Amino acid sequence: TVNPRLHADQIAYVLNHADDRYVFTDTTFVPILERVADRLTGVRGYIILAPASAMPPTSLPNVMCYETLLAEQPAQIDWPVLDENSASSLCYTSGTTGAPKGALYSHRSTVLHAFSGCMAEMMSSRPERERALMPIVPMFHVNAWGFPYCAPMLGAKLVLPGPAHDSASLYELLEGERVTAAGAVPVIWLQLLAYLEEHNKELGALGSLRVGGSAAPQSLIEAYERRGIEVIHGWGMTETSPVGTTGSLKWTHRNGPERLAYQSKAGRCVFGVDMKIVDEAGNTLPDDGTSQGELYVRGPWVASAYYDNPDATAISFTPDGWFRTGDIATLDGDGYLAITDRSKDLIKSGGEWISSIDLENAAVGHPEVAEAAAIGIEHPRWAERPLLIVVRRNGSTIGREELMAYLEGKVAKWWLPDEIEFVVELPHTATGKVSKKTLREQYAAFRFAQPGV
Repeated sequence: TVNPRLHADQIAYVLNHADDRYVFTDTTFVPILERVADRLTGVRGYIILAPASAMPPTSLPNVMCYETLLAEQPAQIDWPVLDENSASSLCYTSGTTGAPKGALYSHRSTVLHAFSGCMAEMMSSRPERERALMPIVPMFHVNAWGFPYCAPMLGAKLVLPGPAHDSASLYELLEGERVTAAGAVPVIWLQLLAYLEEHNKELGALGSLRVGGSAAPQSLIEAYERRGIEVIHGWGMTETSPVGTTGSLKWTHRNGPERLAYQSKAGRCVFGVDMKIVDEAGNTLPDDGTSQGELYVRGPWVASAYYDNPDATAISFTPDGWFRTGDIATLDGDGYLAITDRSKDLIKSGGEWISSIDLENAAVGHPEVAEAAAIGIEHPRWAERPLLIVVRRNGSTIGREELMAYLEGKVAKWWLPDEIEFVVELPHTATGKVSKKTLREQYAAFRFAQPGV
C-alpha cells in the first residue's frame, strides 16, 4: 500500500524501497505516478483499476486494464497453500520523522490481528445484530485499521467510501448503507458532527464509531452520545498492525461518575498485547495513572523490525522484543492507557511537562472551536510556553479573551497558552493528523509579544 498524500520523493522512495514490480492504481492517482515513473527502478508495469471503457490516457509505460486481466482468468482456482509466516502485506509509516519506514506483516500476524479486531468489535456495549462496517480510514493507513479483514470474519457487510470524504458524501453513504460501525480520525468525526448540527440530521443506524490517530475530545464523545452513538477509542501504530488497545469500558466504569474520563483515554490492551511505560533510563514505571514515561509494546502482531532498515530498527526495537513507540503515556491499575503526547510534542515549561493533547481537547470543547493545536514556543525564562493555534467554526467570531476565559479551570493555570492564534485551517499529515512538525516550522520565528514572568 502506498500513501498518495506523501511528497513525490517519498512515494518514489517507498516504491523503490519495497522493490515493487507492479503497481495497482485507481484512475485518480495516475497523474501522481506519471510524475515519479522515471524514478521507479524496479516497476515493470501498471494495472489501472477500471473497465476498458474508462481507461485514462497516460504516459505510464506497460499499462494494463484490471477488468480486462480479470476477465481473461478462469472462474475457479486452486487456492494456494502458503506458509503462515510468509509475507502478507507491507505498510509504511507516514514519514513525519524522516523517510517512511516499512512494517512487513505475515499471514499469521494478520490473521491473529483480525481475530483481535473482531473481539474488540464485539466488545461494544451496543452490539448490533446486523453489522455493516465502514472504514473511513484508507487502505494505506495500516490496512484500513484491519476493517477489511474483520468484516468477512464477522460475516458483516464492508462499505468503502471511495475518494469522497466530505461530510455530505459520508452522511449519505452511512445512511444509505445502514452502517452500524465506522472508523476514522477525529477531524472526520468533528466535521461530520458540524454537518449534522448545521443540517439538523441524524444517523439512524450507526451504533458506534471508532476513533484513532489522535484523541477525541470529551465534547465530541458527549455530542455523539446524545445522538445515541457510542464513541470507542483505540490506539495503535503502523508497527502494531495497528490495534493495540480498545476503548470499550469495563463494566465497573460504564455508569460511574468518571465514565467520560475513562472513555476519553486510549483504552485497555486487547488480548495478546503487552504494554509498559519506562523512564529515560529504561526502568519500568508503576501503573498508577500518574507516572509518565515512554510507551513500550510487544505482541504477536507487533513488528519486530523495520523492513530492510537496520539503522531504524536498532533505534526503535529492543533486544528483548519491545517496540519503543515514542508516545508518552500513563497506565493505571485497571489497565487504561492515556497518551499524554508524542515525545517530540510535549511542551516543557519550567521543568514541567504540559500535554498539548489535553490543552487542545479543552479548547475544542468550546462550541465555536472547530480544531486546535498547541505547540511549544521558546521562552526566555520558562524554556517553552504553549502557543494555541485555533480554527473557528463557520460563522464564529470568538476571540482570544473569550477562549482564554473558557479555558480557565479546565486545565492547570500554568498550562494556559501565552498566546492564541486564529487561522483558517491547520496543516494535516498524510493520515489526517494535525502536523505539529509543519506548525513548528511555520512558527519557528514566532515570539510572544510580552513574555510572562
